[in-house]
Parts: sequence; structure tokens; C-alpha cells
Amino acid sequence: MTLHPQAKAYLENVLQQGRPGWHELSVDQAREIFQSLDPLCGPRPDLDRVEDLIATDDSGVQIPMRLYSSGKETDGADVADESPPVIIFFHGGGWVLGDLSTHDALCRRLAKESACTVIAVDYRLSPESQFPGPVNDCYAAVKYVADHQRELDVDASRMALVGDSAGGYLATMVALKIREQGGPPVRLQVLIYPVIEADFETPSYQSFADGHGLTRDTMRWFWQHFLGDADPVAASPLRADSLADLPPAIVITAEYDVLRDEGTRYAKRLFESGVDVDHWRIEGMLHGFVHFAGVFDPGIEVARQLANQVSQRLC
Repeated sequence: MTLHPQAKAYLENVLQQGRPGWHELSVDQAREIFQSLDPLCGPRPDLDRVEDLIATDDSGVQIPMRLYSSGKETDGADVADESPPVIIFFHGGGWVLGDLSTHDALCRRLAKESACTVIAVDYRLSPESQFPGPVNDCYAAVKYVADHQRELDVDASRMALVGDSAGGYLATMVALKIREQGGPPVRLQVLIYPVIEADFETPSYQSFADGHGLTRDTMRWFWQHFLGDADPVAASPLRADSLADLPPAIVITAEYDVLRDEGTRYAKRLFESGVDVDHWRIEGMLHGFVHFAGVFDPGIEVARQLANQVSQRLC
């Protein structure tokens, strides 16, 4: 399929603005500009409950979180006061950019459209916290939610891990860590155009290296900040010895995205490992279209479909 008209208009606008790539900026400059993109993020529905929280890991590190609840009743609930399922959300931004505010609109939409409470995790960013630091923060946050589910009024036995881009990476890495080290049961992992491995020579990287939003040079920059001196093979979920016994997955890829092929490969390997996988390839779209739903109408629709799917699987 050709580029969606909104994707084409977006790229033309970026070209006209002459905006530098993330890799051409300092980390502080990039973070400031990423924060300024809030108008692109689409509707920000009002909710019954939005609450800032602090999780604490075993070493005393504090991890900010934000809870979102629409107050929507769970269909078919056996008891009126049954706690809702919970979505743990990990934001994108190449492990370098983003926080609770940059993905607030998306988390609100997921909470509004589903019967789930959404808890977003503000993990420590790279390069200040490099691999496996962000993974460990997210794992600690998931354990905290399970340990405090009564206080949070969520049912951690019905949990989904959801993330976009680098957040999709974190979701599946936490699922692997839970499998290996123990933790709360996870019913579903949702990987929205996920980062999977530092392989910059896939066909999608070659086709869309420049001029399609997220670039190959920017992804190299993100990986360098995230990995530091770590082994990229050890950091790749695609290189895990086994993907068996992981939670069922929904993997979403965008046609015109450098990350398309690694997401597709990961979905295929999950399937070959006996994991139940739904792979949604969204034609005509760029990386980030779900996050920037104020620009891309398909981002609104995909988030709605995703919220409905998660609700059906958890409720």
C-alpha cells in the first residue's frame, strides 16, 4: 500500500520545518523537543480517577507511576465490587526520551476504551540508566502493582503488559524476566511497533533508513545510549535461548517503519515457540502513529481496537 495521506502530509511538514534528527541533538535538547510534541498526541479524555504513585524496588529506588481508571464496569462481573484488570504501560522514546506526560493521552484512551485500570511506569532513562536498568525498573513496578493490588484496587491476576516502541521492548523483556525469576502472572503482552534488536540491516531498515520519520541513525543513537558497553545480543529478546511459555502476544507493526521487520520476526519466533500471537500490520503507517494519534486517524482506531481486545482477554 502507498503511504496513508496523513503520513505523507506529516513527512512533508517535517521536511519543510527542517527539524533535526534526534541523533543530531543533545539528550537534553531531544527531551525538551519530545515534550513539546504533546499537541500531536490526540484526544485526552477525562477519567474518574487519575492518580500519581511511587513504586519502590528492593534496593529502595523510587519509580514514579500514574494510575488511570475510567470507572467502567467489567462486563460479566460476578460481584459488584470486583477489582478491574490492569494494564501496565511502558512508554516509548528509545529509552532516552519520554515520561508520564508524553504518553498521558494514549494511557487515558486505553483506560477509557477498556474495562481495565492503566498504570504507566516512569522508568529511569538512558544514558543515565543503561541496560538492564530500565528493564529492572519496569519489572520492579510490575511486582509492586501485584504486591499492592488491594490498595490500588486492581486485579493483578488479570494483567497485561503494554508498550510502544522501546516500551514494547520493555514489555517483552519484563515478560521474559518474570518467566525466569518469577513474578505475577501475565495474561497478555502487547508490543506496539516494538524495538527488538540492534540489527540495522533488515530490509525495512534499508528501505526506510531516512525520510520516513524514525531513521536508522536515530535508532543507532538510541541503542548506543541504552546499551553503553553491554552486549547487544544479550539485550535482544529475539536472541533469547527460548521464547516458550511466554504470555500470549499482540504485535503491531507499521508498514513504513524501520522497526517493521524485527517486530515481524519476533512475532514469528513467538509463534514458532508455541506462543499464541496476533500480528497486526497496519498498512500505510509510520512509526509512532498510535502515540501521535492527533495526526494519524488510524492511531485512534487501532488504540480503540486494542483496548477492546485487551478487555476481552482479561475480563
